[in-house]
Amino acid sequence: MGFAGAVTGVPANVRIADGGRAIATGAPAAGCVEPAGDWDSVRGRFWPVHCWYNAYVMCGRYSLAIGYDAINDRFEFRGGVQLPMRYRPRYNIAPTQEVLTVVNPKGEGNEPRMMKWGLIPSWAKDPSIGNRMINARAETITERPAFRQAFQRRRCLVVADGFYEWRKEGKHKVPMRIMLKTGEPFGFAGLWETWKSPEGVAIESCTIVTTTPNAVMEPIHNRMPVILPREAEAVWLDPANGDTAALRELLAPCPAEEMEAYEVSLLVNAPKNDLPDVLARVR
Repeated sequence: MGFAGAVTGVPANVRIADGGRAIATGAPAAGCVEPAGDWDSVRGRFWPVHCWYNAYVMCGRYSLAIGYDAINDRFEFRGGVQLPMRYRPRYNIAPTQEVLTVVNPKGEGNEPRMMKWGLIPSWAKDPSIGNRMINARAETITERPAFRQAFQRRRCLVVADGFYEWRKEGKHKVPMRIMLKTGEPFGFAGLWETWKSPEGVAIESCTIVTTTPNAVMEPIHNRMPVILPREAEAVWLDPANGDTAALRELLAPCPAEEMEAYEVSLLVNAPKNDLPDVLARVR
């Protein structure tokens, strides 16, 4: 998407995947204009996508445009723990970029962490596998080798205040922003891992869990990210919680009556446009 330095080393015929399934793309990473659709529309054939990661994944772009203090208040970080100083409000967050997450690794309370978006399994030989792991399907989360252990032991919240998807209208795709009606920030259900290079350099990375759409999302896309209810966040983050059946019950669509969607401008198509105007309503 003309990633302005956010994506590097992505080959012209990169294979993209959602935790296992993959298709080949024929377009270079640079110069992406808009998403190309979903997996069902490209199954079994090559698709000349404009965007290396968005041929069928969901969620592939979101925002977190609120300030430092509001995030601290909302996610109740344990005493003395503050947001990383490199945090700043973001309007057009894209895969492979650094994103804000919330973890509770020792069961002692919430901690903010900046992580790379695109999960790199600890056993991976090459960290570029993370470019293909930006989403994890709730339905197969216990089956995919890349996500199994993280689901059992390393769950996180990926903090957002809205996300983007493109609604197909004839031959065109219209960018939409989806958010809670209250406008408050929320946590996507996420998984995280720590990968170490042969030289001992550690990279923390994450993925966003997706599920079936609610009534707001159905006209826009056939998937949506899991937005956890506030009361379920502590259960999801609890490292001592090994009840995978109960955890999977949390991976349901957010109630449609709590959400709204509105059209935004084509500025959102390019991640280099990380500015407040991206959030503005077109209609």
